[in-house]
Amino acid sequence: MARKYFGTDGIRGVTNRLPMTAEMAMKVGMAAGAHFVRGDHKHRVVIGKDTRLSGYMLENALVAGFTSVGMDVVQVGPMPTPAVAMLTHSMRADLGVMISASHNPFADNGIKLFGPDGFKLSDADEERIEALIDGDVPLAAAVDIGRARRVEDARGRYTHAAKMTFPTDLTLDGLKIVIDCANGAAYQVAPSALWELGADVTAIGVTPNGKNINDKVGSTAPQTLCETVVTMGAHLGIALDGDADRLIVVDENGRVVDGDQLMATIASGWARDGRLGGGGLVATVMSNLGLERHLGAQGMNLIRTKVGDRHVLEKMRTSGFNVGGEQSGHIILSDYATTGDGLIAALQVLAEIVRAQAPASEVLNRFDPVPQLLKNVRFDGGRPLEDGRVKEVIARAEEELNGTGRLVIRPSGTEPVIRVMAEGDDRGRVEEIVDRICDAVREVAE
Repeated sequence: MARKYFGTDGIRGVTNRLPMTAEMAMKVGMAAGAHFVRGDHKHRVVIGKDTRLSGYMLENALVAGFTSVGMDVVQVGPMPTPAVAMLTHSMRADLGVMISASHNPFADNGIKLFGPDGFKLSDADEERIEALIDGDVPLAAAVDIGRARRVEDARGRYTHAAKMTFPTDLTLDGLKIVIDCANGAAYQVAPSALWELGADVTAIGVTPNGKNINDKVGSTAPQTLCETVVTMGAHLGIALDGDADRLIVVDENGRVVDGDQLMATIASGWARDGRLGGGGLVATVMSNLGLERHLGAQGMNLIRTKVGDRHVLEKMRTSGFNVGGEQSGHIILSDYATTGDGLIAALQVLAEIVRAQAPASEVLNRFDPVPQLLKNVRFDGGRPLEDGRVKEVIARAEEELNGTGRLVIRPSGTEPVIRVMAEGDDRGRVEEIVDRICDAVREVAE
């Protein structure tokens, strides 16, 4: 079923344009609230946000919507997305809301919803809420209108919970760490957690002004972190994104370490300790073939899903895995969290470094990535991947890569773009194959 408002990760767009207007936010609050008002108990929703200027507007609109249908609102202020999920469950709330557009520029914003178990909503729940947004939502009687209040110790609760995931027999004493919080939701909690565990912390991206979130800082712009790690002589750097559900690490040489290497590090450590569920990990079709080969050599499995952390989590839940994620740094550790959590993932990586008593460049270099190339081809309309000429080029490329590489071709879910990715042992062949497929798509799309 086609979605009108919900995308792959909630509702997202440019603020003050549909669907990211105050009016729409209020309707979402009314619709989601009405959907989750079940039973005769007093209903509650937890609302968090990142540091975007538009967060004030959208938060107030959501509060109006939820209270109008009889829900009490707990506002926790700027908090990571995984913290909102955690607090929703621990506070026995009926619903959780995170106001964030993750790694997008400040002008964008979004609304992510969590159920009472702290997990993102199912497709069925989102479809029902969409129907209510465009319908008539019954309002509460005057005596039943909800109340709103702020919880001032929410940051402390999450910081404590994150620290408790770090092994009790270890500390970060002696480690010099640079943490980049992207001027986003974790600008207070992440540096505090690292410092309380003993690290010598240098924090950047911790001066949000409403407009500088993800601006030349954070996991999608790690250059400043790379330079700072080298200049400071730090042992490593940690980069989060705007809502802190994504993690990228920089080693002591200023080299970026992606999510594939980090997942391999965590999975290997957990397997050593006898706590790895499923006998491997779950990742998407975009994870490097080198990761798959590395895990296979250790007797571990790599299960692939479609792109998107919700697909990864669904497979983890149905198949008993407790480590999963994406090459981009969304890492889900289901023993501790119901969604990607950059800080908790960072603490598991740090635990491996501390145990090894070795440089990050050595500990995190788990495998040699296979040459991989991704290109995007924009098109004006139609279905170029269904054209016989394109299918023929793709089939020929798959034959060439058989046994030595992979080919992943997919349309974007958010824009008129075909994404063409190939990887293989021969870099020249990979480049030639990607260019050949891109040219074929362009020809039929003109």
